[in-house]
Amino acid sequence: MAEIQDPKLNYIEETVLKKRKHSEEWAIRRRQQLLDRQFKIKEDKKLAFKRAEDFIKDHRIKQMDIVKMKHRIKRRKTSSTTSTAKLLFVIRIQGKKAIHPKLERVLKSLGLKRIFNGVFLKATEGALAMLEKVEPFVTYGYPNLKNTRDLIFKKGRGRLGKETVPLTDNNIIEQALGKHGILCLEDLVHEISNVGPHFKEVARFLWPFVLARPEGAIEGKKNTFKNGGDSGNREEHINELIDKMN
Repeated sequence: MAEIQDPKLNYIEETVLKKRKHSEEWAIRRRQQLLDRQFKIKEDKKLAFKRAEDFIKDHRIKQMDIVKMKHRIKRRKTSSTTSTAKLLFVIRIQGKKAIHPKLERVLKSLGLKRIFNGVFLKATEGALAMLEKVEPFVTYGYPNLKNTRDLIFKKGRGRLGKETVPLTDNNIIEQALGKHGILCLEDLVHEISNVGPHFKEVARFLWPFVLARPEGAIEGKKNTFKNGGDSGNREEHINELIDKMN
């Protein structure tokens, strides 16, 4: 009886197997690269479209802010200010993006370069007119003596040459303002709170106050405070906000 022989298996060289495996891996990588490239092109198109939309939206917001500013200025001409307060404390609460360059320049001229910066201002017609221009981006009012003192003692910093230094040493104040008879923190507080004859020099010496974000007190509304929003004149109610931010 003849023996049954096992069929011969086709022999494939190891080098061929390696080449085949390499080719398959390369094809998979190539396919993935193409898919990734197609996905990136699609996403870039979406992003470009979104950027164009954002640009148009920001442009409209900026232009609308200028229109509203002109309306506020017209309204101010027909109204009169009845307050006898001499001192204002102003806080920037809006304007991270989409703000017209004209309004940004006004804010910078007031010393309000960043959100939650605060400055003391003399309540002149000129200052009030500037605040009217940027009303949606700021809130202000009449600080009491306690808050004026607390702000200066807790967060006060002064310009000394090209540096800003904390007001921890009366020598700093004497060095900067001694020629005006202001020698210590108490003198500085007195000059600010009473809007004294050297208020301008003292206000220029003080660096804008860096305030804390008030939890639940600022909701991002551009409406005026008297109309249920955040911005504009709070009069004496500014003291409640200062308490939360100092």
